[in-house]
Amino acid sequence: MLKAHFDDVIHAPLRLRICGLLRPVDRLDFAVLRTALEVSDATLSKHLRTLAEAGYLVSDKMASAERGDARRVMWLSLSGSGRAALDGYLQALRDIAGTL
Repeated sequence: MLKAHFDDVIHAPLRLRICGLLRPVDRLDFAVLRTALEVSDATLSKHLRTLAEAGYLVSDKMASAERGDARRVMWLSLSGSGRAALDGYLQALRDIAGTL
């Protein structure tokens, strides 16, 4: 049973959008997420750090075969607790709105 819970960490508009983009996928590249959200590296990093500190986000850096340099790609995904927190948050919003 899904536990509805209004979560202040997820509630911030940009963090909610980050979670919404990460929820349906296994992982996203930092650059793809930054472009989709139309924010700076610094702004995205700040919000990702908050999600990671809450245990909602997992990141991993890997070399990319498509890159010609030594820089690594940062992959981002919601943790199991992050997915559960987002689902509970969305259920809380449904409850507030009086919908199923």
